[in-house]
Parts: sequence; C-alpha cells; structure tokens
Amino acid sequence: MSYIEQLKAILPTDQVTTNEVMLEQHSKDESYHKPHLPDVVVFPRTTEEVSKILQFANERKIPVVPFGLGTSLEGHVIPYNGGISLDMSLMNEVLEIRNDDFLVRVQPGITRTQLNKQLKKFGLFFSVDPGADATLGGMAATNASGTTSVKYGIMRDQVRDLEVVLADGRIIRTGGLAAKSSSGIHLNGLMVGSEGTLGVITELVLRVYGIPEKIMAARATFPTVQQAVDAVVAITAAGIPMARMELVDQRSIQLVNAHSDVSFEEAPTLFLEFHGNEAGLNADIAFAQEILQDIGCLNFAFEQDEKARNHLWELRHNLAYTYIHSSPRKKLMTTDVVVPINSLPEAIENTRAKIDSMQMEAGIVGHVGDGNYHVLLMIDLSSEEEIQLAKELNEHIVEFALSKGGTCTGEHGVGVGKAKYQSAEHGVAYGLMKQIKHTFDPNNILNPGKIFID
Repeated sequence: MSYIEQLKAILPTDQVTTNEVMLEQHSKDESYHKPHLPDVVVFPRTTEEVSKILQFANERKIPVVPFGLGTSLEGHVIPYNGGISLDMSLMNEVLEIRNDDFLVRVQPGITRTQLNKQLKKFGLFFSVDPGADATLGGMAATNASGTTSVKYGIMRDQVRDLEVVLADGRIIRTGGLAAKSSSGIHLNGLMVGSEGTLGVITELVLRVYGIPEKIMAARATFPTVQQAVDAVVAITAAGIPMARMELVDQRSIQLVNAHSDVSFEEAPTLFLEFHGNEAGLNADIAFAQEILQDIGCLNFAFEQDEKARNHLWELRHNLAYTYIHSSPRKKLMTTDVVVPINSLPEAIENTRAKIDSMQMEAGIVGHVGDGNYHVLLMIDLSSEEEIQLAKELNEHIVEFALSKGGTCTGEHGVGVGKAKYQSAEHGVAYGLMKQIKHTFDPNNILNPGKIFID
C-alpha cells in the first residue's frame, strides 16, 4: 500500500487528493522559481490532524511543506523534494477576540482582510499588510511586514503566542497572553520567520490596535528619487509619527496611470499616511509639508475621504500585479533588501545606477520609512541572458545592502531565492541556526531545502 493510501486511513478521503490540477496549484508560488509537483495535497481541519500527519510523515521521512495561499515570492511553498503539501486553508476561523486585551486568537488559514472585517465591528484592526491578501499563518512563517511597519512594526512584533506542531507530532505553545515575559527562551521569535522549517503553525494569538480617530493620506511628488528618499530620512529624523511612507518611482507611476483609472504626475512619488487624533494630526501634517517643501517637493495632494484613501493604497498594493499585466509573457522578479535609514539614499541611488548601466527596464518601490525597498522587473524565463542579468542585479543589490549592515530580505523571506546569502549575512551564527533546525527536525522533513543549505 502506498503512503498516500495510508494517509487516507488517517484522514477523511476528501481531505487527501492527488488531483492533477490541485497538485499543479501547489507546485508553485508567485515567484519566478521553477515549479515542482508534490506527491499529494492534504487539507487538515484540526491541530490534532496536523499532529497525526506529521507523526506519520516523520516516521517515514516524507517531506511536508506547509501551504497558505501560495502568495510567497521566494519559492517557500514549492515542494522540490515532492512529498506532502499541507494546505492550511480549511483552518481559517477567528477563535476569539479579546478586545479589552487588544488580542485576537486565530487559525493560520484566515487572511488579513478576512480578519479585519471581523475586527472592525469592535473598532479594531490588524496592522500588518503585505501587498498580497496572505494568510496569517503564512505571514508569521515569513515574518511579513508591509506599508504600516514604520509605525506598528512587523509580524514578529504582533505575535503574542503560537500553537505549533513539531516534526514528530508534538504540540507546543510558544508564548502566552501577557504583554511581556522574562521567562525562558523566546520561542515566538524563533518560530516567526522560520518558514515552516521548524514546525507547523496551527494557531496564533496576535496583537491588534484601535482604529485611529483620524486618518489622512497624501501623495508628494519630487523631481528625483534622491529627493524623495531624502524627504523620508528628514521626516524620520524630525520624529513625525508616520503610519506609512512608500516610494513609487516614475516608471511605476507610468504603469499605474496606464493600467488604472488615475492620472498621477509621472514623477518619483511618496505615498504617505498619518494616523492620530485631529489636533495632533494637523500639526504633524503641517510640519511634514514644511520639510517636504524644503527638500523640493513639486506637489502635495491629499486623499481625505475613506474611499479615495483606500483606492490609493490599493494601487500601491497592486503594483506588482500592474507590472505583471504590463508584460504578460514574462515573470515578475522582485528584490527585497533593507538598509539602515541613513544609508537609504545611497543604496537607492546605487541601485538605479546599476539598473541604468545594465539597460534594464525596472521600477524601484518600497517601504522606505523603515529602509526596505524593492526593484520590480519582468524577465523572460526562456531567455538565459535576461535571467542572468536579473540574477546579477539581485546579487549587486544584496551585496551592497550587506556591506551597509543591512539584510538580504526585509519581508519576503529566504525560501530558496535568498538561501545562498545566509552564510554571508549571519556568519558563524548561521551554523547555529542549522543546529537549531536539526534539533527541531532531525529527519529534515519540514520544508527541506528552504533557508538551510549545505
């Protein structure tokens, strides 16, 4: 009897499938990395079922790759060793809203927009907003961030507690409900960002926030990218509590205008958002405008009503898809580095110079309020020359970031795409990380080949 038939003895048969379309859907993510089919896709409904699956797989040394929605960008969910694709989409409930504690307890398959719809009735929201409508489990696994990180922090900052199933089927909790603790090693921090290589997240307790009394969004355009980035650094240095500061370069604005119902000035642009009470917000906005004008801001346009403000951020969030639609025969490649804020102008200037010298067409965007920026470029996967140029550009950007004390990935995670940079970034500590992986998963069944390479 095959192990797939044995799985059907553990789970209801409708939760185990080898349907070709389903296998193909679980063979890839939204990255340019080469797909690979799993042997089988399994849909657990409970933590106990996840535990049984992992115990079964560990005894037989079968690879298990957790799967959310497949929105990752570095090949995290691609099962290069075959095995089981563990689709968590049926575990998608909000289990408890503790509004007085500003906490919510959820299953990993729920998405951030689904969660926020339920939180809104309590006057609360969950802050982390990567461009994709990703699952909360996937966001924790990759330590996602997004446009609001400059004010509210990244995914790791929001996780109060996790329920995790280990490779051998044991179930553990990594934290608690208290706002702080000095007890033991911080397992939350260890699990968040481990990309399913140490355990499978089956429940999350997350921090949530009160919806601000007043929110104001704005666009600020500049003659050059350099001036836009200088403005970000100046606003940060002034201590203005910005909620979002996003850079969108001229090429990206051109694509937004071509593929959306807007006609923005085609110049380097900052998308800004202010959160607070009315009196404080007015003072912050006035101060920010002064700084922007001193640096050469060409135009400062407000988006005051909720519909217009939401539309502005939809355009920003959907920018990657705008690039994809602009070149339907090509695949999107996006870089993802973070540098210290004082190195940001130099880093972006260096990146643009490299793009121009290679005569590539690419846009620069990013969550520049925390030093995180991306290059978006479309590549023809049938062209070895284009693939090589893209790899060369990516390596140049990563090496420059590391030389400034930055990181090779700010929010997309390591997966397979950034694995080769781990030793250079972490040095001796990378060896300790591999030892931790072996301790948690001695048979290397959990998402093998991701993060940790020989």
